[in-house]
Amino acid sequence: MTRVAPVLETFDLETRLVIIGAGAAGLVAALVAAEAGLDPLVIERDALPSGSTALSAGLIPAAGTRWQAAAGIADSPELFARDIQAKAKGKAEPILAEAVARAIGPRLEWLAEKHGLAFSVIENFRYPGHSAARMHGLASRSGRELIDRLRHAAEEAGIAIVTEARAETLHVDGTGRPAGVTITRPDGSRESIGAGAILLACNGYGGNPALVAKHIPSLGGALYFGHPGNQGDALLWGEALGAATRDLSGHQGHGSVAHPHGILITWATITEGGVQVNRDGQRFSNEAEGYSEQAARVAGQPGGVACSIFDDRIAAIARQFEDFRLAETQGALVSAGSWSELAGKLGLEVAALEATMAEVDALKVAGGCDMFGRNFAGVPRLTAPFCAVRVEGALFHTQGGLAVNAEAQVLRENGLPIPGLYAAGGAACGVSGPDASGYLSGNGLLTAVALGGIAGEAIARGRKS
Repeated sequence: MTRVAPVLETFDLETRLVIIGAGAAGLVAALVAAEAGLDPLVIERDALPSGSTALSAGLIPAAGTRWQAAAGIADSPELFARDIQAKAKGKAEPILAEAVARAIGPRLEWLAEKHGLAFSVIENFRYPGHSAARMHGLASRSGRELIDRLRHAAEEAGIAIVTEARAETLHVDGTGRPAGVTITRPDGSRESIGAGAILLACNGYGGNPALVAKHIPSLGGALYFGHPGNQGDALLWGEALGAATRDLSGHQGHGSVAHPHGILITWATITEGGVQVNRDGQRFSNEAEGYSEQAARVAGQPGGVACSIFDDRIAAIARQFEDFRLAETQGALVSAGSWSELAGKLGLEVAALEATMAEVDALKVAGGCDMFGRNFAGVPRLTAPFCAVRVEGALFHTQGGLAVNAEAQVLRENGLPIPGLYAAGGAACGVSGPDASGYLSGNGLLTAVALGGIAGEAIARGRKS
């Protein structure tokens, strides 16, 4: 049970920094703090760090990087910050959006140079809302590789990661400053740890059905595709301490999880010219707006499923992602030489699918805009062999959370920081605003890695002052 209690007279262990959560945010913060001379202690509830990072595609947007320069891609943090605000319709916290847009490029280069994470930029397609190709990932384009490499870097740096330990209680002194934490083990034993500073890096509340139903009712009954440990601990602690919250309805959904396989299908299947149809063989939305807002739309279709329709050219692009290759090996990908054959394999009415795809093709030829507002000008036509994956909509992670400043300090309702308390990643309010439509691809790992690094630096400065 997550709770807040008075500070203990003595703790079993004392350290300068406790980080709760060993996902991307927590591990990046630990690496930065360790380089600055602190000895961070990371608390992780699982036996092996994974979290939402492992379930992601492992892609991090960054602007003005050396990888972009090598590829001849013109970009800047200023343009990136504008893209963030454009997708969020101006509702993202400006100071935070600018801070993470500036910080992320240098942080990725630091991870590459200091810790050997071999990032590269995806050049052959762009995600919706990004003005430049700025998605960076490791070779497999998977979150599992990213979290494994970060964990290895932390181990190499001698950072202590206490696994199978749940942070249960925050201890607060008479001034309201968090001063320690009590952890519980699977066998019920407890240990108390005093800390000069605490970083909440334990993500959001996506795994807490009651909180999801309260703040994101449109996905209250949808598939949750995040880590089950995301129970809202940071939010509950923060509220108990009088912390301000922001944009709790904000979230990242995804309208393309292979059904029933439960494997993420890259949105390149749509951005490169694909569409989605329901079981009646009809399109139902502007798919190009983004995969986050598409989650609720797919969930609202008959049976809560849809079919992503594309072709072999697009499948070839998608195969650079490990998840897509896995889905293909598990039989999620359906291929056919004609629309009638594809309809038969998917169990769709042949005439309906043929009519839908004929309309899409005509729009592409004419460069027209459809009834949903999708502009098909310059979008490549689909050619046989045609492909499809049956998908469902899912909630990936929440984007609202504790209000923080540009140094990742948790803020009270009056705007002043709570001394010694920091938040990063899903524990903190992100830069997507209050709606699913505000989620710009990569915002989750953006704030995890950028804010994690910012928090590590700020804590190190505070310990030295």
